[in-house]
Amino acid sequence: MTESRVKPPPPAELADRLHSAAIRFLRRVRRADAESGLTGPQGSALSVLVFGGETTPGRLAAIEQVSAPTISRLLKELEAGGLVRRRPDPSDARGVLLEPTEKGRALLDRARDLRLRRLTAALARLTPEDREMLGRAAKLLTELGEGGALD
Repeated sequence: MTESRVKPPPPAELADRLHSAAIRFLRRVRRADAESGLTGPQGSALSVLVFGGETTPGRLAAIEQVSAPTISRLLKELEAGGLVRRRPDPSDARGVLLEPTEKGRALLDRARDLRLRRLTAALARLTPEDREMLGRAAKLLTELGEGGALD
């Protein structure tokens, strides 16, 4: 018996479905961030600093795709919580660099661990075949995101 294959959806339909699924998926996963005490924007900005390294407020605003006033407000929140600190930029006498504090790193690690534990539990309920399919999908999504295909 030959294996029947499902006809793939047209690219525009698949793009719409992936976009909607990604938004819903991230909303669910980010519920763990709120439990850790971080808002979505705080967790995102802190993640950039923890995993991407120190940066300037302007670069952080560009990465997060927010305005200067928005990033300033967000940084004030993170600084007030002891999660981020500013230090002088050695290459720009008027500039500052942002870096996560140990408290910020620890909080982000706890939030990430909670997200991953919940996701792991959900994935464990799937069939091995579905997990294998999601593994292939994750590889493709990573390639799409890193390969500049979305630019």
